[in-house]
Amino acid sequence: MHQPEPSRSGRLTETERQRLAKLRADAYTETELPGGADRWSTWADGEQGPLPRPGWVVTELAAVDTELGVLKTGKEAEVHLLRRGLPDGSRECLLAAKRYRAAEHRLFHRDTGYLEGRRMRRSRETRAIRNRSAFGRNLIAEQWANAEFAALCALWRIGAPVPYPVQREGTELLLEFVGVADGTAAPRLAELRPGPGELRDLWHQTTMALELLASTGYCHGDLSAYNILVHQDRITLIDLPQVVDLAMNPNGPGFLERDVRNVTNWFAARGLPANLADADLLLGDLHAAAGLP
Repeated sequence: MHQPEPSRSGRLTETERQRLAKLRADAYTETELPGGADRWSTWADGEQGPLPRPGWVVTELAAVDTELGVLKTGKEAEVHLLRRGLPDGSRECLLAAKRYRAAEHRLFHRDTGYLEGRRMRRSRETRAIRNRSAFGRNLIAEQWANAEFAALCALWRIGAPVPYPVQREGTELLLEFVGVADGTAAPRLAELRPGPGELRDLWHQTTMALELLASTGYCHGDLSAYNILVHQDRITLIDLPQVVDLAMNPNGPGFLERDVRNVTNWFAARGLPANLADADLLLGDLHAAAGLP
């Protein structure tokens, strides 16, 4: 005899929310997915990116999503390559699907410093995060996804070099794929060996990006040559869940200094002249831009 689902009260965890969403989706359609696709487009189900929306974004509800492989794995998340398009092939785009790991598979040892200054609505949630209960760990995973999507939306609006955030559903972010049409991802800055002229140009782009973030009160929080992509001679900053509010987070100036020294050391090691690769000078400029002492 079928047993009814146990009743529950209170806030659903992200895992439970995803399970219920899958049950709804399975019940919603009995139509076989066309063309070997993995799912129908989730566009209508997610939080959508900022306007004006780029013309390449596929918003038709008849579109399907097809998994094309893994782009990157990490401690907090995996990034997959996804093709979203209409079954007849008339419109499609490539997306980077960033999926935060389930709470039991993630490492939370470095969450505390970044989460300083972020406010939860309920004291129960604050206690759960502080105590690292199972509920609290799920909240942290959801908070990372929310934080990255919100940061990307805000930075996109001010013209920062970040991927366009297409949508967020649960702990999955769908982002602009930075690379070529055959699915080859753009290289990270750390993989390049630029000549003197290109090195200076990349340094200029990087410092301008840092200054733009600082002028709006933010720093990346974990910036290095490994989370800067270079495509068609232009940089793109990625991996922004830990973006730091310099005014609200008491650790903000320390994170900003670490960002600056990480990138300055990389450029200096590649031959950028010392009068340009001056971490103290750059840090002073960023403090001024952010209104920090």
